[in-house]
Amino acid sequence: MKPIGIIHTPFTTLGNMPIQPNGAENSIAEIVLNNEFLDGLLDLDSFSHIYLIYLFHRSKGYDLKVVPFLDNQEHGVFATRAPRRPNPIGLSIVKILSVHGNIIQVAGADVLDGTPILDIKPYIEQFDKVEKSSCGWLKISEQGVAKKRSDNRFILK
Repeated sequence: MKPIGIIHTPFTTLGNMPIQPNGAENSIAEIVLNNEFLDGLLDLDSFSHIYLIYLFHRSKGYDLKVVPFLDNQEHGVFATRAPRRPNPIGLSIVKILSVHGNIIQVAGADVLDGTPILDIKPYIEQFDKVEKSSCGWLKISEQGVAKKRSDNRFILK
């Protein structure tokens, strides 16, 4: 597996970053695809949102139990979205603002500047919307998530 491009965001350090896309909804980012993938962007601009699948490139190692940003109790890594994972792959849904050449401008990318992008997929409500879902251990409002920022718990020393 190899990256298809790079995500450029205003977030240059891991500390104090938004931890989810709704905390970065006012932040503009650019996804610059490698030129060899330009034809793959045909018709992408007809969608409102896309999934970004990316590499947590600054993450080293993993823990099977973590204390996530939105709780003070330990949970299994697969019951969280913590970046230190056996396969450090991230997922975000962002809003497409424009597609010009090999550059996709988006709002809501909650990733570090320079993050390698592995894949892009369109968000399709008829496929992806889940009715009557459960949020497990998570007990926080949408506004609470939007205001939450990262701290040093996943930054290697």
